[in-house]
Amino acid sequence: MISLLFIRHGATRGNLEKRYIGRSDEPLCDVGISQVLKLKEQNFRADYLFVSPMLRTCQTAELLFPKMQYTIVDNFVETDFGIFEGKNFSELSGNEEYQRWVDSGCVAPIPQGESVMDFKMRCVKAFAEVMKTIPDNSNVAFVVHGGVIMAILEAYAKPSCGFYDYHIGNGEYIVCEFENLYIKLHN
Repeated sequence: MISLLFIRHGATRGNLEKRYIGRSDEPLCDVGISQVLKLKEQNFRADYLFVSPMLRTCQTAELLFPKMQYTIVDNFVETDFGIFEGKNFSELSGNEEYQRWVDSGCVAPIPQGESVMDFKMRCVKAFAEVMKTIPDNSNVAFVVHGGVIMAILEAYAKPSCGFYDYHIGNGEYIVCEFENLYIKLHN
C-alpha cells in the first residue's frame, strides 16, 4: 500500500476572479499564500513529492515542504483552455464557441486548446508512470491543479464517481491509499 496526498495549489488572482487559469503561469496571491500557510499546520509528511511545473504549484510545494526536493512532472500541468484562457464566465457570455463547449458538458474540444479527454489521458498516464517508481509503504504527495486531481481520481478511485465529483478548492487536499491499481479515499 502507498499513502497518497493530493494537494491543490493555493489561489491565484485569476482563481479568485473565477477565470479559466490553465496555462497562465500566475503566482499565488496573498489569499493563496494564507491558504497554504494554514494548510501547513497539518504537518504533512512525504517520502516523495511530485509537482506540476507551474509557478503556483511550485510555490505551494515550497511553502508546505520547504526543505524537500521535488520532482516536476510536466504532464501534470492544468488544461489548456485555449481561447477561454484568462477569461471568466461573464467575459465569455455570448461567445458561441464557449456556449457550445458549456452545452457539451465542458467535454468538447476547447478551441485552440485541449479536449477534456486528451487532458485526462495525459494526467492518468503521467500518474501511472510516477506510481511505477514508488516503493510500497511510501508516503507520496502531489501538489497539482484541481483538474489533475479530478482526472486521476476519476480513473483510479473505487467506488467510481464522475470527474466533477472530485472537485476540491484551492489550498485543499485529499488523503487516500493506492493499492492493487486502485485508490481508496479516506473519509
